Amino acid sequence: MTSTSSPTTPLRVAVAGASGRMGRMLVEAIQNSGDCVLTAALDLPGSPALGMDAAAFLGQTSGAVIESDLKSALSKADFLIDFTRPQGTLAHLAVCAQLGVKAVIGTTGFSEEEKAQIAAFAQQTAIMLAPNMSVGVNVTLKLLEMAAKALDTDYDIEIIEAHHKHKVDAPSGTALKMGEVIAQAQGTQLQDRAVYERFGHTGERKENTIGFATVRGGDIVGDHTVLFAGTGERIEITHKSSSRSTYAQGSLRAVRFLASQNTGQFDMFDVLNLR
Repeated sequence: MTSTSSPTTPLRVAVAGASGRMGRMLVEAIQNSGDCVLTAALDLPGSPALGMDAAAFLGQTSGAVIESDLKSALSKADFLIDFTRPQGTLAHLAVCAQLGVKAVIGTTGFSEEEKAQIAAFAQQTAIMLAPNMSVGVNVTLKLLEMAAKALDTDYDIEIIEAHHKHKVDAPSGTALKMGEVIAQAQGTQLQDRAVYERFGHTGERKENTIGFATVRGGDIVGDHTVLFAGTGERIEITHKSSSRSTYAQGSLRAVRFLASQNTGQFDMFDVLNLR
C-alpha cells in the first residue's frame, strides 16, 4: 500500500475513551507516530479527565483536550479510533456517518442487529471493524483458516481464551472471530456448530462442534489457543498478548488504510492484505 500521508498532511485522529487503558495506549501511539496527530479526545460526561490534555499522563501536550461533546470532537478529526462499548460506539458511528469521519472500531460484543447498523453506516463512511487489531492475531487467523481447510475431518476443535477480570463480554470477540474463520473455511456457519457451555452430565462430545472455554482473571491482556484434537495427535495454534500496544499499532495501520477509502466496511485482513 502506498502511504497517503506526509509530514505536512498528518492524519487527524480522534480517540474515544481517551482516559481508559486502551485509550491512553492509543494516545501514546499517535503521539509517537510520524504521520498521525491527535486532534480530539472523547470521554463520558462526568469523567474526571474532562478538560485535561489527553497526553498529560505522558507529561506531554497534544493540544487535544478531553471532552464529552461528540459533534464538537469529531468535527476536528478525519478518523475516529473506538475501543469502547457497543452502545457508545453506535452513537459515535452515527455522528461519523453524518460528518464523513472514517472509523476504526475495536469494540466487541455487538449483536447481529448492531452489526447490521454498522454495515448501514458503512454506506456513508469508511469503517474498519475487527475484534482484534493485533497484526499477530490476524496472521494467526490466516493460519487457522489454512489449518481448518486441511483438518476438516476427524479433528475436534476447541477454542480457549483468557482475559483480565474486568472484561465484560465472553467469549472474547477474538475467540468468536477464530470460530467464524474456522467454520467458514470448512463451508459452515459458527452459529450451527458452537458450544459455549458444558456442565453436568453432557454426554459424549458431538461431532463437528466447535467448543469454547473462557478464563477471566488478574491482568491477562489476552491469550487465545485453538486446539485441533485428532486421534494420535493434536495441533495447537496459540497467540498471547503481553501489551495493548500491539492493538494500538494495528489501529494506526488501519487508519492509514482507510485514508484511501471513501465508504465501505473492512477488516484487518483487508488492512494487512491477507485475502
